Amino acid sequence: MSRRVKLTLYGLLCALCVPFVFPTWWMVTSSVKPISDIFAFPPALLPTRWDLSSYREVFAMQPFAQQYLNSLYIAAVVTAGTMAVAAMAGYAFARIRFPGQNALFVLVLIGLLIPSEVTIVPLFQMFHTAGLSDTHWPLILVPILGAPSVLATFIMRQFFITLPGELEEAARVDGLGRFGTFYRVALPLARPALGAVAIFTFLHSWNLYLEPIVYLSTPARFTLPQALTQFVDGYGSPLWNVQLAAATMTALPVLVVFVLAQRQFIEGLAHTGLKG
Repeated sequence: MSRRVKLTLYGLLCALCVPFVFPTWWMVTSSVKPISDIFAFPPALLPTRWDLSSYREVFAMQPFAQQYLNSLYIAAVVTAGTMAVAAMAGYAFARIRFPGQNALFVLVLIGLLIPSEVTIVPLFQMFHTAGLSDTHWPLILVPILGAPSVLATFIMRQFFITLPGELEEAARVDGLGRFGTFYRVALPLARPALGAVAIFTFLHSWNLYLEPIVYLSTPARFTLPQALTQFVDGYGSPLWNVQLAAATMTALPVLVVFVLAQRQFIEGLAHTGLKG
C-alpha cells in the first residue's frame, strides 16, 4: 500500500477507536476530578484540578485491599483449575476413542445453553446445606466445573484434533503411555490454546457479579464487582468520584494484561478451528 493509503487507513482506525477508548479515558480522568466537575458539559478531556482524595476514600470506606486480593486469588485459582480440567477433558474427547464419545461431548456442550441464573438457586441451597455459603468455595468450584470450563474444553478439543497422529505414535514408540503422551507431547504444543483459555477464564472470574452477590454477605470476603456497588453515601446515592477511582483500579490491571497478551490470545483462537 502507498503511504497515503496507509495514513488514511490508520486515521480511520483511530477514529473507530474513539467510541471504545473514550469511556475508559473518561473513567480514569473523572476519578481525579472534583465531584462537581464529573458531569460537566461538554466533558473535559483532562482535569482542570487534580483531586486524589477519592483514591484514599476507596480504602477508608471498605477493606478494598482485601477485596482486591480476594478477586485476584479467586481468578488465579479458577484459571489454573479450568486450564487443568479443560486440557485433560479436551484431550480425551479429541484423541481417545470410546463408545458414545460424540454424544457425551454434545451433552457437555449443552451446558453452555443453560443460563447461570437458572441454576444459581439450587446451587446456593446445595452450598448452604454443605455449610459453604459466605465462603469463596462456590466462586471457585462452580466456574471450574461449569460453563466457562465447557467452553474451555471445546477450545482445547478443537486444538488437540489438529495435532498429527504421528506425534502420538512416536511417543508410544518411545515408551510413553497415554498420560505421558498428553503431558510431555500434546500439552506443550497447546500453549497458544491454553493462553486463550487462561485469558478469557481470568476475565470471566474477575468480572463475576451475580454469584458473589448471592453467595457472599461479609464485606471482607467481597470481590471487586460486588464491592464497587457499596460506595454510596448515607442516602444510598452513589459517590461517583469514589466509584470511578475504585473502578479504575479494578479495570486497569485487566486492560494491561489483555494488551500484553492479546497476540497469544488471537493466536490461540486461530488454532482452534471447527475441524472434527
